[in-house]
Amino acid sequence: MENASELDQEACYRAVLTRDARFDGRFFGCVKTTGIYCRPVCPARTPKRENMVFVVTAAAAEEAGFRACLRCRPETAPDMGAWRGTSNTVSRALTLIEAGALDGGDVDALASRLGVGERHLRRLFRQHLGAAPVSVAQTRRVLLAKALIHQTDLSMAQVALASGFGSVRRFNETFQALYDRPPSALRRHGERAHEGGVILSLPYRPPYDWDAMMAALAARGDAVEGACWRRPLDRVVDGAEGQVSVEPAGPGRVSVCVETAELKAVPGVLARVRRVFDLSADPEAIARDLSTDPVLAPLLAARPGLRLPGDWIDQGAEPPNDRLNDDSLTLRAERWRPWRAYGALHLAMAGICGADPKENDDAQRAA
Repeated sequence: MENASELDQEACYRAVLTRDARFDGRFFGCVKTTGIYCRPVCPARTPKRENMVFVVTAAAAEEAGFRACLRCRPETAPDMGAWRGTSNTVSRALTLIEAGALDGGDVDALASRLGVGERHLRRLFRQHLGAAPVSVAQTRRVLLAKALIHQTDLSMAQVALASGFGSVRRFNETFQALYDRPPSALRRHGERAHEGGVILSLPYRPPYDWDAMMAALAARGDAVEGACWRRPLDRVVDGAEGQVSVEPAGPGRVSVCVETAELKAVPGVLARVRRVFDLSADPEAIARDLSTDPVLAPLLAARPGLRLPGDWIDQGAEPPNDRLNDDSLTLRAERWRPWRAYGALHLAMAGICGADPKENDDAQRAA
């Protein structure tokens, strides 16, 4: 899905009718009669086709005036990683937005950091995400706030800080405008995180090879004990002191505990966790594109859950999924774009060099 305008409306409706989990997070359905937008797997009764329009991101839905469904909770949907290879500029911009670039800055400053013009950046966001950068940033804040409201016992003032809102007043006004009710009205009392940290459950698309990821992180020197990864927070890097820990929490979920007294740092820490654990990866899109290589096809089938361990501090000019550190693979790997790094990872895990283009040609003829 390269452009937001290319979304097949009829195919989306068929997916909603069957509540097909494969499409969860790939698009959202906006219901004209209720003003609500939902995930494809929403348990509510499916509206009539003429009452629905589909968009590729939650930001596009909210920009169009729709509010998030309180039953299917769009903030719990996995990130749509398939489009991430379509525009390096958009990928880099989203990484910066997730880290809070628009919480205290403007789009012009963001565009300057990316080396493009403001108008061009807005055009790219509209093309790929169906929404403006500011709308994407606000939706990120709102959905994180909703997750904090549902999953923690933080006060509303603490939720406002931890989700990137500049003030409690702005937080309250945004929720009142979007949901026609104060944020406190969304809280459902029940099981909550224990004292000692903000604990959130973040989604990802299965499968996920946790053993391989933890082994890779341990091999590079990260603190790993069993299935738990930990890292101290640094004031210079993270804007706070404390600790973050990550461990699998069930199918399609990872549990993140951020222990810090400075809640403003939470959005940036969560963005780095997503990068380190490659939570936005789309295994289906990766397998679809890389399996055209006859050498990679069986490797992907054997280990579909491999992820790319990311860096906590990442200043790269291109997204991690397309980086290639092995120059000998450059020629062959061009056909793997935008997933070159995944192709190299599968070869490395299988102990295959794959540097000789002739080897690839021979494999293709044998296939």
